[in-house]
Amino acid sequence: MTECAKGRMGKGIKIMYHGMINVYKEAGYTSHDVVAKLRGICKQKRIGHTGTLDPDAVGVLPVCLGNGTRLCDMLTDKDKEYVADFCLGITTDTQDISGTVLEKKDADVSTEEVEKAAAFFTGEYLQLPPMYSALKVGGKKLCDLARAGKEVERTPRPVTVYSLEFLKKEHPCYTIKVACSRGTYIRTLCHDIGQRLGCGAVMTKLVRTRAGEFGIENALTLEKLEEMAKAGTFGEAVIPVEKMFGALPAVSVREAGFKALRNGNPLREEAATAFGTDKAAGEVRMYNHQGIFYGIYRYEAEREMYVPVKMFLPEDEG
Repeated sequence: MTECAKGRMGKGIKIMYHGMINVYKEAGYTSHDVVAKLRGICKQKRIGHTGTLDPDAVGVLPVCLGNGTRLCDMLTDKDKEYVADFCLGITTDTQDISGTVLEKKDADVSTEEVEKAAAFFTGEYLQLPPMYSALKVGGKKLCDLARAGKEVERTPRPVTVYSLEFLKKEHPCYTIKVACSRGTYIRTLCHDIGQRLGCGAVMTKLVRTRAGEFGIENALTLEKLEEMAKAGTFGEAVIPVEKMFGALPAVSVREAGFKALRNGNPLREEAATAFGTDKAAGEVRMYNHQGIFYGIYRYEAEREMYVPVKMFLPEDEG
């Protein structure tokens, strides 16, 4: 099984990278800015990010390259973790400190009341998406409508806050650590806590510390990635696609079944051999007879066949 995260070198053709990079997004960059910058660093167009972070937010932004871009939708669905600062007594139109102040009130509440209000939002709750967001209504982004001075009706969406822990309590300002489902707006969570307390709240800082399997402790800044590219070690930052499925059993296709694999067709049971076992059930990582990763298959016992779930064909065959 190959560990190579890079594409193949053709005749005088530049290297193509395939996989994911755990980028540390710094303040001032949009997620699209990060992608544009990376395209310049690695001289490759086929790059996509896995979920937006506000320009003022920092932290983990997984980015997909080459055939790894087929992972974008899967990684976007992953749970997230954040550390956020918020202050009571202020309400803004964006729900964070960058917005226009709409109201100021005395935060005449106790720390215990703040903790109780925050605990109310743990578990699943219906969250109203903020106007300043990338969500679309009628084909238009809410943030574009908001900048035009328009406010439209939005439908609350179910989100889940798995855990909420207070890291710092310096009334009226607090720091919380939140583990949540995809689609959760942390600035809206802070806003909702303030609304429940009756004094308002505004998020003042946001750090995404985890997105799925990607943690902030291993995230690389754009500056570091640029240094690696100049040193010829950029490939070391690229995580192979197959590693995202490391928990799945591996199956190798015999040479006679390679054509079916290359075409993304179902494979008969006798055409494949599981590593270490006679048979692998459920979803599996599928490799060709030379140990090159081709995609995810699922074994269907009633048909005695492996059927494709998602293909990651090598670049020269995709």
